[in-house]
Amino acid sequence: MVDVSAKPDTDRTAKAEGRVVMRPDTLALVRRGDGNKGDVLGTARLAGIMAAKRTFELIPLCHPLLLTKVEVELEPDDALPGVVVTAIVGTRGQTGVEMEALTAVSVACLTVYDMVKAIERGVRIEAIRLVEKDGGASGRYVAEEPP
Repeated sequence: MVDVSAKPDTDRTAKAEGRVVMRPDTLALVRRGDGNKGDVLGTARLAGIMAAKRTFELIPLCHPLLLTKVEVELEPDDALPGVVVTAIVGTRGQTGVEMEALTAVSVACLTVYDMVKAIERGVRIEAIRLVEKDGGASGRYVAEEPP
């Protein structure tokens, strides 16, 4: 692991997003919350929060962090059609929370996939990315909008 012991504690946040693309009829089932395995959006939200808290166990060399905030939102989007997943993670510490936000989004997307795969095998997970981060020596980063 990188030695961060000389770094000062600062407030750090990161926001990540991803998309789960599916057929309109599959999205309708997700909206109703009556999939074969239950409430897709609620289950995926909880999975994303739990994953953020365990990132250091999943990604080699990530520091274990005391997270002060983990928000995971899943918004159905008819234009995709599918679900847009967003995670915002915060801490006060010596290293950032980008990996925790990205892990939360990834696992939430995978959970949506798992819960609807029996209905539609062609579901796609795409566009997982860091949207913004703040704090630490490198300061603020805001991603450009995708083309």
